[in-house]
Amino acid sequence: MEMKELSAVIRKDLKKGPTKKVRSEGKIPAVIYGHAEPVAIAVDEVVFNKSFTDIQANTIFTIDVEGTNRDVLVKDIQENILTSKILHIDFFEIEKGKALRTTVPVKLVGVAPGIKAGGALEERLHVIDIECIPSMIPSAIEIDISNLQLNEAIHVSDIVIDEEVKILSNPEQTIVSLSIIKVVEEATDEDADEEIAVEGEAAAEPAGE
Repeated sequence: MEMKELSAVIRKDLKKGPTKKVRSEGKIPAVIYGHAEPVAIAVDEVVFNKSFTDIQANTIFTIDVEGTNRDVLVKDIQENILTSKILHIDFFEIEKGKALRTTVPVKLVGVAPGIKAGGALEERLHVIDIECIPSMIPSAIEIDISNLQLNEAIHVSDIVIDEEVKILSNPEQTIVSLSIIKVVEEATDEDADEEIAVEGEAAAEPAGE
């Protein structure tokens, strides 16, 4: 997996006033936590917004904190609900060579022949939970649907992946399925007239003796 790089400066005063000043200077307050003591930092807002638009739960960053490199994942981003401006970021520092748990997006590849036969493709699972060392985290788990026929499905148990990557998601979960599209016929005016006529005949019949 390709690592992204980012630089940061350490924040020493964590009070409300200084934190507000950090934002006014075009920086985003953040914290790195994990196996070591948490470190309060600030990253450039323009750089982060421009270079890190496609971040995911499994995206690894190398942050240069005043000369010390730290490999991290983004754990949480707080935004202003009105402006979408990033207010704070939580980074989780990973340990090289030590397995960690994360999620990886599902990517469907190929064209299912069952679609041409009138089927509807339904993607039911969009991410897969995994555990592995950071260097083995895939950017996505590809699911080949080129052989998927009508009334068939692909489950988590069908995933073929490097043995060093452990799948944590329930193996019985359905990732994608292909079902026949049910067509519901709309009632016509003639059908309605016939139904009324039948009801009228039933109402006109005398009660049984």
